[in-house]
Amino acid sequence: MKLWIGNIAPGTTDDEVRDFVKKYAPDLEIKNIQRVEGDGSRPAASIEFVDTPYGSVEKISMRLHGMYWKERELFVQTVVR
Repeated sequence: MKLWIGNIAPGTTDDEVRDFVKKYAPDLEIKNIQRVEGDGSRPAASIEFVDTPYGSVEKISMRLHGMYWKERELFVQTVVR
């Protein structure tokens, strides 16, 4: 399962995204971050994890959805591979 984070502030690095997710889900190991730029107004990232415990991605999705980060309200959801 993957985590989709949309409306990321332009210019945010993969390391910043990784640190942000790790802050709220320290037990999850990020395998890959794929950036989705679109038209540039609401960049997004698709995050793949290594061997996640059941329900952990859903839990972090609910925690981060609607949170403000870098003056932007995040849109977060889970994506089945």
